[in-house]
Amino acid sequence: MGKERKEIDRRQFLRKLGLGSGAAMAMMTLEPLSILAADKAEPQVGKSSSNRMTYRVQHGSKEQISLLGFGMMRLPDSQEQVNSLVDYAISHGVNYFDTAPAYKNGRDEAMTGIALSRYPRDSYYIATKMSNQDRRNWTLAAAKSMYEKSFRELQTDYIDYYLLHSVGGGGLEQLQSRFINNGLLDFLLAERKAGRIRHLGFSYHGDVSVFDWLIDHNEQYHWDFVQIQMNYLDWRHASMERGGWKRDADAEYLYNKLNKNGIQCVIMEPLRGGALSRVPQEIASQLRKVRPDDSPAKWAFRWVGSHPNVLTVLSGMNRMEHLEENVKTFSPLETCTEAENVLLAGIADQMSGIPTVPCTTCRYCMPCPFDVDIPGNFAYYNEAVNQHLLPLPVKGSADYEAKRKQFLDGYKKALPNEKNWATTCIGCEACIPKCPQQIRIPNQMDRIIELL
Repeated sequence: MGKERKEIDRRQFLRKLGLGSGAAMAMMTLEPLSILAADKAEPQVGKSSSNRMTYRVQHGSKEQISLLGFGMMRLPDSQEQVNSLVDYAISHGVNYFDTAPAYKNGRDEAMTGIALSRYPRDSYYIATKMSNQDRRNWTLAAAKSMYEKSFRELQTDYIDYYLLHSVGGGGLEQLQSRFINNGLLDFLLAERKAGRIRHLGFSYHGDVSVFDWLIDHNEQYHWDFVQIQMNYLDWRHASMERGGWKRDADAEYLYNKLNKNGIQCVIMEPLRGGALSRVPQEIASQLRKVRPDDSPAKWAFRWVGSHPNVLTVLSGMNRMEHLEENVKTFSPLETCTEAENVLLAGIADQMSGIPTVPCTTCRYCMPCPFDVDIPGNFAYYNEAVNQHLLPLPVKGSADYEAKRKQFLDGYKKALPNEKNWATTCIGCEACIPKCPQQIRIPNQMDRIIELL
């Protein structure tokens, strides 16, 4: 009876995952696109002997989109380095590049535009966003100014994939103020009809009532795609409340609702801010037993890419070795087996009990007016959790003080400047409305302060 029950649970899991036996057919590797360098002398692109990148077909336009998308948010500061990364990506079949006016303190679109403009415009797809989170940009005039600037910075006369940026924070009232009441969404719909926007969507963070409202009004807006955070941990564990943080829906709900409505997904945070590439040793050993040569990051990418309604998976690649590894993972993508999906579901259950902070190091919260390095604090805290360095026993127990000292020593190395410590936080809450993950940042800082 126990074995029978386990088999039923496994089948139910796989059915919910949408990865039954037919998924292999849906995951076919399409014939590579012919991507040629521009007839210019500037780009020195190394010729790839074979382009085996996996592509997905966009439902409406039938465009072939590389399943690995280049997230440009964490670009290096050097334009030459950016050009080299873009050259390698394009020569190995990557054709989807995601940027935004808000990235790199406003420099990201320009750097992306310089790198991509050296190639024929029909050899790549640009995604950018209406980053009008600041109330000063809620007027139609200010939003239009931001929109037109994106065209200039990207050196293009049309944008392939345009998003309402970071929808969900602030609830339905903020959605109405940012996009509806001011006529901005009507303007963007008209721009899509005119062809300056080829595909219109939104990136979702936070309040699920906003997500539901937008999808429930799909007959009115006809969303071409939606960008969501999805990985094997957030698939079922994103909606738990810890330390004042709560997201109302896990990735399973978001993905399935989009799939049901025929809207393709663009995936952000497949590694959950890098956490799934730095899993605890006991979890890494479980993965190595099955695939000794695969990194934890490759496991996470394979899991996300195995979902047939995913159009592209964004990875913020600022180092050539990361780009090279990710290209190999997707060239072509080897889909997860049923047994591997069950293994990852079990690992997610193990990890869900670890009280990590769901920070993705997007740095929207920075700069802090009191110099607290918010992402740096959370990064070290999460590492301490994953490496079992937290002094979790009650005070007075045998190893509490030893673990506390170990934690403090590591903290000082990670954050050598005391001005950046959590103890500098005064709880002003200036960071809270900026956080797309809706983390109650001062509450989380209090947890770190207790340990210090």
